[in-house]
This record gives sequence, structure tokens and C-alpha cells, in this order.
Amino acid sequence: MLVRELSDGQDIDQALLVREREVRAKRGGGEFLRLVLGDRTGGVAAMVWDGVADLPDICAQGCVVWVQGRYEVHARYGPQIRVRLLRACGDGEGDLRDLLDGPPRSAVQMEADLRELVGTVQSLHLRALLDGLLGPSSPTWAQFRDAPAAKRYHQAYQHGLLEHALSVAQAVSAISATFPGIDRDVAVTGALLHDIGKLEAYTSDRCAIDMTDRGKLQGEIPLGYYRVRRLIEELPGFPEAAAAAVLHIILSHHGALEHGSPVLPCTREATLVHMIDNLGGRLGSFDRLEKELPQGSAWSGFDRALGGGAYFGERAAA
Repeated sequence: MLVRELSDGQDIDQALLVREREVRAKRGGGEFLRLVLGDRTGGVAAMVWDGVADLPDICAQGCVVWVQGRYEVHARYGPQIRVRLLRACGDGEGDLRDLLDGPPRSAVQMEADLRELVGTVQSLHLRALLDGLLGPSSPTWAQFRDAPAAKRYHQAYQHGLLEHALSVAQAVSAISATFPGIDRDVAVTGALLHDIGKLEAYTSDRCAIDMTDRGKLQGEIPLGYYRVRRLIEELPGFPEAAAAAVLHIILSHHGALEHGSPVLPCTREATLVHMIDNLGGRLGSFDRLEKELPQGSAWSGFDRALGGGAYFGERAAA
């Protein structure tokens, strides 16, 4: 059974992926284990009330476990699994292809599309910057290709960063021709690099995405800014105006101080990248919610990223 197909009162006897793990204290003393277990269609909380000390490594974040229990929808705490048995999976139990989400396009196709887009950048300096960070022989390309775009809300899976950066850059490229005054080369370069700080801010384990210590201490925007700035300073003759324009896109792409950007978008290019980045993230949330939606349902539950529910009327009718 897929997680999105589970119904209240249903017994569970299957493999699931441990997405989160936390040991908590019981009110009356002792400890219980709160897990988030999931597959490619979503995750659900799972409670282990007894025998926590006997479950050391088998239920670490990123492990595949065999679960026996009951799926319940609690009036206060929502959907959860009351676990009766939790054990390590044996050989042939638990296929990661069923448990891990992924992009609709292959990484090979997305890389080809990215190479084609980079080839349209006319500025030799910006091309050199992109080649130094995203070129096939660059030290960061393999990590960029495989990295997730987020921990939870959108493209939170392997190749998610490549998918997100490419879709934002392709949209920015198309819209640049619509509005006058936009430097397309700067906008496309900034769009491709706006989230590069996530290489250091998130772990690269495809089974267990989490924030790194550097991500928590410094944040993805400063990490990305300093990575791009260091390379710019190593490139001979890089124009100061182009450097300022690209770095401003990275610093301002969250669009608001309260959302983590140290400055607001102050150029056409930065404003465009911020708007498309925000749109890409919100539409990515629709993709995630649609994968989690039970068959026959038209509405998702409340989603924090969207600030409400999402409607999928045509999907429910089909």
C-alpha cells in the first residue's frame, strides 16, 4: 500500500523509509520514539511506545524498515501509525524505487537541457562563471546534479536542485524577451546559481535529507554568495558590474528580509528571478501534494507552504 492510500483503522505490514527520528520523554517517565515513515507519495508519523532502547540503528534516518501496526487518524494529532513491530528489512524487502520520490524528467535529459541553455549565454565572463560551477568537469557539478532542492516542501529528492534551478532559468530566459530592459545573460546566470548554497546547506544522502551544521549556522544564501564570489575573484578581468548583478540576485532571491534575504531585489533581473523562483517553489508544492493525494480526492489538506489547501478537480474526476 502507498502511504496516500492508507485509511483510518487499516493494518500495515510493509516496508517504509525512515524520514525523521526523534526520541521523546513520556509524561510519566521513560521514553517513546516518534518517527516519520514514508514512501514516494508522502510521509506519516509513527509512534513506538515501548522497547525504544532495543531499536538503536535499525530505525536511523534514511533506513528502510519493516513495519507492522495500525494506521489511525487521531482527532487531535492527525494521521499516525501505532507501531506493533519494527525490524530491519531482509534481502528483497523494500525497493527504494517505491520509497523514494524523484523528478519527472531524467537527470540525463535535464543535464542536456542545462548545457543547451548555458550555451545561449553570450557573455564570455558569465559563461566562464557557469562553466566553473556547473561545467561537466567542475568540482561541484556531480554534487549539484544529485542534490535536493529542499528538505520537505518542493523537489525534496535526488536531482531536485537541478530540476528547480533549470526550470527557473528556462522560465527566466523565456520571459526576458517579453519585458524591456532585462539583461538576459545576467538573469539566466543568476537563476541557474541562485540556490547553489544548498550544496553546503543540505545533506546529499538521497534517503535522508537534512540541514547541515553550516546550513543551520550560516544559511543557504550566504553560503551561495561566498561560493560564487570566490570564483568570480579567481576569474581574470571579470566585470565588476556583472559580478554585482549576479551576486545581488543570489542575495535577494527570497524577496524579503523576513524570508532570509539580507537585501530586497533592487534590479529587474533580481526581481524576475525572485518571482519565478517563488512561483517554481509554489508549483512544486502542488506536485508534492498531488502525489500524496488519495485516489478520488479533489482537495489536499492544509499546506503550510501554500497557506491553504490545493484543488485537483480534474484528477479526482479521472
